[in-house]
Amino acid sequence: MFLPIFFIFSFLFSSTNAADFCVGDLNGPVGPAGYSCKKTATEDDFSFSGLRTAGNTSNLVKAAITPAFSTQFPGVNGLGISIARLDLAVGGVIPMHTHPRASELILVMDGTLFAGFISSDNKVYSKSLNEGDIMIFPQGLLHFQINTGKTQSVAFVSFNSADPGVQILDFALFTNDLLTDIIEGTTFLDAAQIKKLKGVLGGTG
Repeated sequence: MFLPIFFIFSFLFSSTNAADFCVGDLNGPVGPAGYSCKKTATEDDFSFSGLRTAGNTSNLVKAAITPAFSTQFPGVNGLGISIARLDLAVGGVIPMHTHPRASELILVMDGTLFAGFISSDNKVYSKSLNEGDIMIFPQGLLHFQINTGKTQSVAFVSFNSADPGVQILDFALFTNDLLTDIIEGTTFLDAAQIKKLKGVLGGTG
């Protein structure tokens, strides 16, 4: 009787040393599983105040994204969760993009957004969202948000990954040195339009 009780207590006390979390060491290596673990964590590692402040929407797309991913908020490292704030001025847009490592859920806090995604069979799922509405965007699918209202829009988006990744379609095509004739042949856009977009977004070739 004594031995089973001894082993139970040994297990309980040894399990208290198990890793409950892995606060990211931003100075250490990062791999597919995230950052390596910080040696000593503090209370500050588990809170983040960066989403209090509105992002700067004075830009080409009239929108701002403020992320709280593992790079900005090391406490979420390895936990499979993260969040970001979206600020969109009137007419602002989050361009067509994908998150290769996460599904997304959006919650509209202020204003009106028209949002949607395109499935792999090219069906469009889109809807006008008002304050308090939510919508999901499945992992890896192209999706977008547009402020169609008459006031600033604010939304919060959560992900089932500490590092969801992002690839914006327009930037992928027009901010690098991919040759114009290659883009023309694969998108059916004319060369003049491609060069114009490259000029706006900083691409070459």
